[in-house]
Amino acid sequence: MYETQEPPQERALLVGLERTGHDKWAVRDSLEELRELAESAGAEVVDLTSQKRNAPSAPTFIGSGKAEQLANQCGETQANTVIFDDDLSPAQARNLSEILGKDVKVLDRTELILDIFAQRARTREGKIQVELAQLQYMLPRLAGLWTHLSRQRGGIGTRGPGEQQLEVDRRRIMEKISRLRRDLDEVRKNRRIERSGRQRLHWPLVSIIGYTNSGKSTLMNALTGTNVLAEDKLFATLDPTTRKLRLPNNQNILLSDTVGFLRKLPHQLVESFKATLEEVAEADLLLHVVDVSHPQARDQIKAVEVVLHEIDAWGKPTVVALNKIDKLDAGTGVPPVSDAQEDGRDAHATLDQFQREFEHSIPISAKHGENLGALLDEMANQLHGRRVSVTLSIPVDKAKTIALVYRSGYVTARTQDKGKVVLQAQIPKVLAGELTPYVVEENEN
Repeated sequence: MYETQEPPQERALLVGLERTGHDKWAVRDSLEELRELAESAGAEVVDLTSQKRNAPSAPTFIGSGKAEQLANQCGETQANTVIFDDDLSPAQARNLSEILGKDVKVLDRTELILDIFAQRARTREGKIQVELAQLQYMLPRLAGLWTHLSRQRGGIGTRGPGEQQLEVDRRRIMEKISRLRRDLDEVRKNRRIERSGRQRLHWPLVSIIGYTNSGKSTLMNALTGTNVLAEDKLFATLDPTTRKLRLPNNQNILLSDTVGFLRKLPHQLVESFKATLEEVAEADLLLHVVDVSHPQARDQIKAVEVVLHEIDAWGKPTVVALNKIDKLDAGTGVPPVSDAQEDGRDAHATLDQFQREFEHSIPISAKHGENLGALLDEMANQLHGRRVSVTLSIPVDKAKTIALVYRSGYVTARTQDKGKVVLQAQIPKVLAGELTPYVVEENEN
């Protein structure tokens, strides 16, 4: 019997580019996030490095001297993977591979995120979306895979098996992309059918959004009593989950957890995950979860807003859950002193500053269940105008109509008179319009 050898753990060296005139701390913060991403993917990060340049080098992204220095650094640290914090062009990736050597894998931020998504995808829908994004990323980079068989210029001396194989692979990938897009269209169709079924109840849809690892799934579990996977890692969950929730004012809503957002989120992923992110675009209310203990909380908020613009969900009514207040220093409302502060950067914004800046914001700790009642009250307040109090008089033989009132709203009293069921209920305004023939009295909540 031959023993199967486990592949060696990837030892990663992370590389960033500090552009002249840009905030040096932004590069450092982005590299720290890249470290979290690499560790989430299963790599051991051995070092972080950056180079200051006016602009990326066209051949190698970083300067040629820095690339040679990286090659030596890989030997000293036994790094077998180098990950860049920005996207590399096919030519840059190829040139860097030649300088760093055949035993060192060269990746960029997009490839790393795609790999994490591939690890996390569980449902058929999630796997389709990730595979589509990977193929869209791979397609323009195919030529680099065949430089060992043919030169890249056209014309005399370049026709041969490499060029033929390149075209075959390109055609196969295009065919697979077309098939995956058809599969995603089917997913969208099924989602529309699911939504139409939910819409018949006229329950508001509330989508939980936020930066990855801000505590969205933990909050989902705390509010609904479910057991959605919640781990302290980036992109722990990809597949959306929707659960019923009754607010303190007895209003039923559908609460949906969505994929986390990220700075520099690959465009391919945003495009591929639009079927999933449609839940956000269709929502009646957004519940934006912010990790206020994170040093870059404001930057994370901006990153979420960028994605909301991309999926046409900007401007929706929003409640901001200022999460992880359990990690703040008592009495000061700021995170404990960090290296960033010791190095001279401004202190983090206080909890009070966040609350003043965001009108509908509630400080909470999803992990410890702190202040969730106030959060639910604020959600109910934001959805207040969607219901009316009515008195309905419905013939007893209209059992389906009576059942619809119970499913969609909240019945506070029921009597029966002369072959009719009289219901006092709080129901969605849209449903009140549909039930106009049975409305005896209508009042705003």
